[in-house]
Amino acid sequence: MSGAPGRVPPARVRPMRVLHIITGLAAGGAEQQLLLTIRHLPPGIDCEVATLTNPGSVAAALRAEGVPVHDLAMRGNRDVAVLPRLTRLIRRGRYDVVHTHLYRAGLYGRLAARLAGVRVVLATEHSLHAGTIEGRAVGTGVKSLYLVAERLGSTTVAVSRQVAGQLADWGVPEQRVAVLPNGIEVGRFAATGADRTARRARIRRELGLPADAFVVGAVGRLVPGKRFEVLVEAVTGLSGSVRLLVVGEGPERAALQRAAGERAVFVGERADVPELLTAMDVLAAPSTEETFGLAVLEGLAAGLPILHSGCPALEELPADAAPGAVKLPSRAGAYRDALFDLATAPTGTVTLPRPAAVAHYDIVRTAAQLGELYQRLGQGQGPVPTGRKS
Repeated sequence: MSGAPGRVPPARVRPMRVLHIITGLAAGGAEQQLLLTIRHLPPGIDCEVATLTNPGSVAAALRAEGVPVHDLAMRGNRDVAVLPRLTRLIRRGRYDVVHTHLYRAGLYGRLAARLAGVRVVLATEHSLHAGTIEGRAVGTGVKSLYLVAERLGSTTVAVSRQVAGQLADWGVPEQRVAVLPNGIEVGRFAATGADRTARRARIRRELGLPADAFVVGAVGRLVPGKRFEVLVEAVTGLSGSVRLLVVGEGPERAALQRAAGERAVFVGERADVPELLTAMDVLAAPSTEETFGLAVLEGLAAGLPILHSGCPALEELPADAAPGAVKLPSRAGAYRDALFDLATAPTGTVTLPRPAAVAHYDIVRTAAQLGELYQRLGQGQGPVPTGRKS
């Protein structure tokens, strides 16, 4: 007989059940953030994922880690038949929290959660600018639908104060917004010393990059907003010992490859970005339209000097949080001059110490903050106001 006579054993606490709803699960920034966040959420939170469409490589990675993924097979933006399927899924799952990601999932997911009777419904806003959302122009209809859906949720999570400011400009009340940044898996960027040197040499051999080349790295979607054509022009204006390594996929790839010729290597979408960073001497990010700047933080974690034209993640920290990062105008001439100085520096290639910004955006820390937000909302409290530090 277990327990002392007359003593009632403590009730077992049921884990919090969270359903993440996302538009698709290809290898984009929001999708990768979802994977990392679920991986590092505190104990006592059980997650499942529903994807409206395109269960790609991130779906496979989630399933490999034991996370259930539900494919709703949505056929297009106006396939409203997905709504009753999603509502039934939420009812059957008896979720405590529904958390949506990306515009389409935010529309359908928040409505389905409300129809299913879920009380805690939140959405992360990953990519919002004055005139665009997720890289697409925002018209009156899109904005109106966004604001209607926002009112169906408990809270909107902004990945930076810049995004929070844009939400305020759109008319979302401050008390409904929580600033909770993206994060990076810092432990994956830990290679140093002989291990780093050996990895660097191996990857350069595999990619056909000369061992003595000065390699400029670029990581991200190959779309106009990333402005990778600035780097192509800058690199092709320097000596032949400077090469460009581009990690990412998108509609601009063919045009960029034609312009760069033999001076650049394009490797497409890759899951081994931390390893590829060791082959680089500098990471360059000429985009002026970032809502966070994840690639910049990964470069800092890998010990690289950084040239960038806009990184809200750094701009929201003290100036000394990332001394290895230099902000430049998004012009080929500015990048060409800065790259020339780095490539001809008498000290040669060096690995920089990891700055304070990297620890600040460690995914373990940001996932813990998300877990705390779930608890606050579940207890009927609002998010921490955006005017205070998260």
